[in-house]
Amino acid sequence: MRLTKPTLFTNLPVTCEDRDLPGELFSQLMKDDPSTVKGAETFMLGEMLTLPQNFGNIFLGETFSSYISVHNDSVQVVKDILVKADLQTSSQRLNLSASNAAVTELKPDRCIDDVIHHEVKEIGTHILVCAVSYTTQAGEKMYFRKFFKFQVLKPLDVKTKFYNAESDLSSVTDEVFLEAQIQNITTTPMYMEKVSLEPSIMYNVTELNTVNSGGNGYSTFGKMTYLQPMDTRQYLYCLKPKPEFAEKAGVIKGVTVIGKLDIVWKTNLGERGRLQTSQLQRMAPGYGDVRLSLEMIPDTVNLEEPFEVTCKITNCSSERTMDLVLEMCNTNAIHWCGISGRQLGKLSPNSSLHLALKLLASLQGLQSISGLRLMDTFLKRTYEYDDIAQVCVVFSHPKPES
Repeated sequence: MRLTKPTLFTNLPVTCEDRDLPGELFSQLMKDDPSTVKGAETFMLGEMLTLPQNFGNIFLGETFSSYISVHNDSVQVVKDILVKADLQTSSQRLNLSASNAAVTELKPDRCIDDVIHHEVKEIGTHILVCAVSYTTQAGEKMYFRKFFKFQVLKPLDVKTKFYNAESDLSSVTDEVFLEAQIQNITTTPMYMEKVSLEPSIMYNVTELNTVNSGGNGYSTFGKMTYLQPMDTRQYLYCLKPKPEFAEKAGVIKGVTVIGKLDIVWKTNLGERGRLQTSQLQRMAPGYGDVRLSLEMIPDTVNLEEPFEVTCKITNCSSERTMDLVLEMCNTNAIHWCGISGRQLGKLSPNSSLHLALKLLASLQGLQSISGLRLMDTFLKRTYEYDDIAQVCVVFSHPKPES
């Protein structure tokens, strides 16, 4: 017999208006019903508990508990009784017996009781195999087995998305933002006790699911942490490389393992479940040998007025020095101010340099900054950069003469 907690008794309230033929008959019957909540008779959940009438559903991450009873139905005393309970899954067979020692004897109308517990860690068909061996008074060895099959279902649907963002403009390392979408795919509400991210050894994590107000932190989901059936909740985390790894651009650039999610929930009357995802992996950002990023750019610029941006060029190679030449190509909306083919000099591995460049916008609206090209004269290799950033170009009215 599976051991599960009871559930609240549910009733279907039947009501009518006072002017209808039954009058107050239905209301009085509900008030007299001992299973209803006093003062809230029309509330479907009563104040009584009912024992489960069937096996029910068992979900991944929950604890399966079962009561096993071996009863002597005969009129004879049997000896050397050994009760063994195994749980067979698609990949393994687990021994759940509390004790493997044999009971000396079992008298008529007596029984041997055992309670087993197992945290379910696999989805699919599970078979509880109960085997009993004993010896009769005549010295005959007897043996029988019984099988109890049940299905383990998936309680949550977890989807993840990764976003790479520049975290520290003085280095080439990136912050990683993780968005985790968790959906309750069961038929009952869940109380989400904990949803946390355990980062890998190279990262520190910051949880972005609370709002600080007046020195206190409040959940972005409000006071009610219940997740209704088929509802989805989004959690956000920021991972930043640890200082000892952030200095090594080549090392952190190739890191794909981020960490794993730890989810703890409760259902019904406090039945607890826990899931840990496998190691979450992202596709490492590919910057190539040379990375170009913008450190400073104005949000809004005036039409046909020069403006300045600050670029940062990083040699992501950990082995060779580059000799770079900067080439600038104009577009229909953005024009570079300066001489194309400028020598930037030698750039050693894992080092960077800053450039201040001037541009001129000839069209209004949201314009994309493009047209930069870097050439490594050592290897005769060219790196092109389009859609570096976007800037809003507005028309500036001339100031009236005084």
